Formats: sequence, structure tokens, C-alpha cells
Amino acid sequence: MVKAHRNISALAAFALAGMPLAALASDDEMTFRMVSTSGDASSPQGMSIQMWADRMSELSDGRITGETFFQGELGGQQEVFDQMVRGNIDMVLELPQSSYDERVGVMSLPYLITDWDEARAAYSPDGWMQQLVEPILEDIGVKFFGVYPDGFGGIATKGSYATNHEDAQALNLKVRAIPTFPNPQTLKAMGYQAVPIDWNEVYTSIQTGVVAGDAGNIIYWDYEYFGDQLDYYVHTRHNFSYSSLMMSLDRWNALDAEDQEIVATAAREVIDQRYEGAQEFDAEWIQIAQDGGMEYIQPTDEELDGWAAVVQEQVWPEAEDAFGSEIMDVVRSNVQVGG
Repeated sequence: MVKAHRNISALAAFALAGMPLAALASDDEMTFRMVSTSGDASSPQGMSIQMWADRMSELSDGRITGETFFQGELGGQQEVFDQMVRGNIDMVLELPQSSYDERVGVMSLPYLITDWDEARAAYSPDGWMQQLVEPILEDIGVKFFGVYPDGFGGIATKGSYATNHEDAQALNLKVRAIPTFPNPQTLKAMGYQAVPIDWNEVYTSIQTGVVAGDAGNIIYWDYEYFGDQLDYYVHTRHNFSYSSLMMSLDRWNALDAEDQEIVATAAREVIDQRYEGAQEFDAEWIQIAQDGGMEYIQPTDEELDGWAAVVQEQVWPEAEDAFGSEIMDVVRSNVQVGG
């Protein structure tokens, strides 16, 4: 079940008149180009990018508006992130890309957290991960408002499935990996063959047999977007699945304090609403997927602990090399490794 989307020329969209970078006064009217690259307008991300636009308009009495774009309309995840860094796109709801600085990948460390309380402590706008990552993204040229949580990810496949490292290796399961460090490395350590593929290409890759499934998402995405291709969803919980609300730093700096407050307040409301409903949303879609014929498998605690041990043993040292000891020391001071 491929979600349809409009094929708008990215070049044409980038040619739209942009805001001047001189500081904008609070009586100026402005329209931001806003993109959610994962999901169409009816998806959680699609509705949330629209909420961000709507709340900015309401808080500014209609002076600040947003032109929203969705999955594939302005390109893939990396392309849209690039255009935000360059200032051609103003705001993005998507996974931060690690191509400019691998340290961004610290947010995707495998088996970093184990429950929603830990997730809030780490990823909320006042959390320790937010404080760690915000200056890194600022150096890239990105204003980071915070993490938009999905939940604990899993691995969805067709034909067969694995609940431990040995089975994944024996079955020679090839799955799509989110193409940012350390996601492919994590799946490889778990026993899978990892194939980095952009979100817009996942359905075709499963359909044509390039991969046998998708990894790293909550069940909503795998059932709603690939449900006619996939049979099983194993809740590996190896990553905390999320997007982020971000903005071109140049565009942000061009705003005066009043408009910055409007933009940031609207972003915070989107994040808060998502935290309030994400856990229930995931549970609902686990049931919907099962009712629709997808088999949901919850590995035992022993199986999850086995995966966590091998992944932390293999991937975390790679992360130390990529991120540096200073960042990893902050991580270790906030989480229990191997527990």
C-alpha cells in the first residue's frame, strides 16, 4: 500500500521567493517553507508539521504562515536536510542527518534507553540529550527545537523473522537500515544484513526483493505504508524512533525576539502534544496491525538482553571513535550500559 504524494519539482519550490536574511520586525508578514519528509499529510508527522504552521499563524494573528510539504514532494530526507542547512527550506520535521557531523548520531545509539521515563529524561526539550546535541546542530547551521518521539523501534519482515542474533544471522535476513550512523552498524551487530535506503525508496525495495523488510520504525509505519508486503513485526526495541523539529539557523537568526518566541512556542506545543499521545498511539497501531493480519512478536527479556549486550559491545566502541570520549562520557553518566 504505497501512500500517494504529489510530485512537485524541488527546483521550482526552491525558486520561490525567500525571506531576506536581515532581521525581520514583528509587524512583517512572512511565510515559511515547512517539510515533513516521512509520511503524507494524514500521517502523524504530516499533521504535526501542519499544526506547527497553524499555531504560528494563530499566535501571530495570521502574520506568520507556513507552506507545508510532505513525503517526497521536495526530495528525500538527506536532500531536504541539505536544503534547510542552505536556507532554501525553512523548517523540517525529520531525523537529523549525520552527514555534516557524525556526532548527531548519538541520538540513535542502540539500546540507549529502555522505557518512556528514560526517553523523556533524555529527549524532552529539557533533557540531557537535547543539551548535548543542540550545540552540535547549531554548528551545522540548524536551530534545534527538540525531539518528536515515535517510540521504540522494531524490525518488520516478510517470509521469516528472528528474535535473536543467531537466528537473524542463520536466516540471512536483509533489511532496510535508516541511512545514518549508527543505524546500519547496529543491524549488522544484531545479525542482519543492513542495506541503507532512503525512506522514499523503501516500498519498492521490499517489493522487488532488494530487502526483506524495514528496521528502526514503530509498527505504524511498517503496517500503514508497507503492510501489503510485510508479514511480521518483531519489537526489538533496539532504537528510540524519533524525528526532530528543526529550522535553518540563518532564518531563525533573521527573526526578532518576538517572532522567535512565536516559532519556538508553536514548536514546543507540537512536541508536548506528541509526548502526550505517542505511547498510546503505538499501542493502538500494534493492535490495528494484528487485526489486519501482521504478526506481532515480542522477544523475551533474555533475547533482548542478548541483543543489547552484543550491540553495545560492538557498536558503542565505534561510536566512541565517531563521537569522541567527551560525548560518550556524558552518555554513560546518564544511562546504565549492559543493564
